[in-house]
Amino acid sequence: MLPEGRTRLPDRAVRNFWDRWARFYDLAERSNRAVNRAAAVRTAELIPPGARALDCAAGTGEFSLAAAKRAKTVLCTDLSLPMLEQARKKAKKRGLTNVSFAQRDITALPDSDGSFDAVIAANVLHLLPRPEAAVRELWRVTAPGGRLILPTYLQGEVGAAYRTMIKIYQGVGFHYEHAFTPETYRMLLESLELGRVWVEVIPGRVPEGIGLLEKPM
Repeated sequence: MLPEGRTRLPDRAVRNFWDRWARFYDLAERSNRAVNRAAAVRTAELIPPGARALDCAAGTGEFSLAAAKRAKTVLCTDLSLPMLEQARKKAKKRGLTNVSFAQRDITALPDSDGSFDAVIAANVLHLLPRPEAAVRELWRVTAPGGRLILPTYLQGEVGAAYRTMIKIYQGVGFHYEHAFTPETYRMLLESLELGRVWVEVIPGRVPEGIGLLEKPM
């Protein structure tokens, strides 16, 4: 049996989709460029200087690379190895030497309790059937006094034009499980009773809610 609160790896079809999408991921992200850039910058500002940081479901690593400017070390992780290869190339191109890379399942991390001063999981919770399981696992590896930073797309706030674009994405295999609004996203995080929750909204074509939880010492 799997440990309580952990789930099996996503099915092969889901993993294969992200593997195939890796080469085009950054191009697709340009459709929401202003929000994505602002969210990465704001996330980096929330990283304690000199922190040991973990970024889960990092995709091509944009949040990891932003965090590397403040953190002592960043472990950039994703389930998709092709995504990580793209992230590795970007880190090398930008001359970042404090970022390492590893394959991880966000719901079943091999790391010890309290291993990281800052933990990031950006733009992934809306894709998960049970986002609460992932948040609890991320919280487990957050060190006392550390921060869990959860930027998440607020699909429930998009306009009609972008809903059409989402349908196009769905046609090539992209699916999301939750269309959060700022209110429902906050409710999800607060329902876990992990501590005080802050949610900061970055407006734009697809708005982003940056959830923040600080772990008591």
